[in-house]
Amino acid sequence: MRWTPNKVTLLRVLVGFAAVSLFGHRAWANLTAVGLTVAAIALDALDGHLAREKKMATPVGAQLDILGDRMIENVYFTYFAVVGMVSLWLPVLFFARGAATDFLRGLAMKAGHSGGGANAMLRTWWGQALVASRWSRGLYAAMKCLCFCYLGLELALMRGPVALVGDLAADAHAMIRVGAHVLTWMTAAFCLLRGLPVLVEGWKYLAGSAGPVRGAKDAAQEAA
Repeated sequence: MRWTPNKVTLLRVLVGFAAVSLFGHRAWANLTAVGLTVAAIALDALDGHLAREKKMATPVGAQLDILGDRMIENVYFTYFAVVGMVSLWLPVLFFARGAATDFLRGLAMKAGHSGGGANAMLRTWWGQALVASRWSRGLYAAMKCLCFCYLGLELALMRGPVALVGDLAADAHAMIRVGAHVLTWMTAAFCLLRGLPVLVEGWKYLAGSAGPVRGAKDAAQEAA
C-alpha cells in the first residue's frame, strides 16, 4: 500500500482512539496506551514530513491534518476530565478554541486564502511564526505528547492496579498532581497563544462575509 499523508492522519486518529480505549483497565493496558500515545504523536510528525518531502501537500490534506489534531486533543482531554484528572474546563477550552479557529480558516479558504505563499491566510510574520513555523508545531506536539503521557503514566502507576508507586507519601502524590496541573495548563496556554493569530487575522473574513448575508436577509424581508 502506498502511504499518503491522509492515510497516515487516519491511522493517527485510530491509534489515538485505541490508546484512550485502553486507559483505565489492567496495568499492561494502561502502559500500552502510553506507548500508543507516543506512536500517535510520531504519526503526526510523519504525515507532515510526507506532505513536505514528497510534495503531497494539498488544501484538503491540511484540513484533514487539523481535524485529526482536534479529534486527538478532544478525546484525550475529555477522557482525563471524565476520570477526574483534569478540570472539565480544559476540554471545553480546547473545543471552543478549535471550533473558532477552524471556522475562521474555513471562511479564509472559501475566500481563496489557505496554505502558504501569496494566498496564505496569515499575513503577519508573528502569526506565521506562532502557527505555521516548524518550531511552533514541534513544540506544541511535544507538549501534548508529554501531557498525555504524564497523565497516562499517573493513571497507570498511581490509580490503576499497579502498586509500583502506591506507597508514596501524601506530599509526593500532591507534587505529582501539581505537576499534572502545571503541564496541562501550560499546554492549554500555548494552544490559546497559537490560536491568537488566526482569531486576529481571520476576523476580516468574518466581517467580509457578514455584509452579503445581511443584504440577502434584508432583501428577503422586503420581498415578504
